[in-house]
Amino acid sequence: MASTREPNWTEDDIGDQTGRTILITGANSGIGYEAARALAQHGAHVVLGCRSRGKAEDAVARIDATNPAGSTEILEMDLADLDSVADAASRFASEHERLDVLVDNAGLMATPKQQTAQGFEMQFGVNHLGHFALTGHLIEMLMASGPARVVSISSQGHRPGKINFDDINSEKKYSPWPAYFQSKLANLLFTRELQRRLTLAESEVIAVAAHPGASSTNLGHEPSGVLSSMMQRTRPIFDRFVSQSAAMGALPTLRASVDASVDGGDYFGPDGFGEQRGHPVKVDSSSRAKDDAAAARLWELSEQLTEVTFPI
Repeated sequence: MASTREPNWTEDDIGDQTGRTILITGANSGIGYEAARALAQHGAHVVLGCRSRGKAEDAVARIDATNPAGSTEILEMDLADLDSVADAASRFASEHERLDVLVDNAGLMATPKQQTAQGFEMQFGVNHLGHFALTGHLIEMLMASGPARVVSISSQGHRPGKINFDDINSEKKYSPWPAYFQSKLANLLFTRELQRRLTLAESEVIAVAAHPGASSTNLGHEPSGVLSSMMQRTRPIFDRFVSQSAAMGALPTLRASVDASVDGGDYFGPDGFGEQRGHPVKVDSSSRAKDDAAAARLWELSEQLTEVTFPI
């Protein structure tokens, strides 16, 4: 009997992106950079939303060296500061006529306890609240651009994640990994509730999500102390036998961003064992990521914390 397995989706399937404007946060390195490179090579105008101008300029230079069919520019923003996010969104809206895809990609993993400029736990603040606010500021522009997309980058780390509504900022107790897991679950709950609202509004915008599996990037270089020592010792082994290249890890993001067959609420990840490596396919999420009541509660809390509301 013939196999029903779909062909491997690769960068060759991106298609012509000429005329499209795509904003990617954290695009100076890792899967964000690889997604920016691939989209620019296929004709898109890619805006790299980055905290460090120096690192962003280096990324742009590397993309330009590939002689892309499209173009790039830098949008400075610090997702750990909601004032910076609002300013960046305002500058973007004043300088561009459209936004076809917003990729909420930037993130931190298992960092020591820190706070954002507004006093939120750093991983929850950057990975979720910063992107929630950015999307809220730009949602009207997305809706005015026709069939646009919001792509949120989650992780397999969402599976053990729990939203601790009684201590959302880990003020009573902080542990790096549970805080990271919470933020990655928040990414999927945000996608779920955003899609619900977009559907009710009969909008052409869709909200989708992706995860890179185990990819060799600089994510996870932030931990300190015993945790850092352990990760540095095991990382070479992990990178060699488990993880895949950042370019492969970016494929789920790319498919979620451009594939015409994508539906609102879809979630993409690698097709290999444990979704750790491979080509991008539609994957499933945990039962907690499908909790509509938790998604709605998190949305309301996020609006209160960021003071950003969505006009949908």
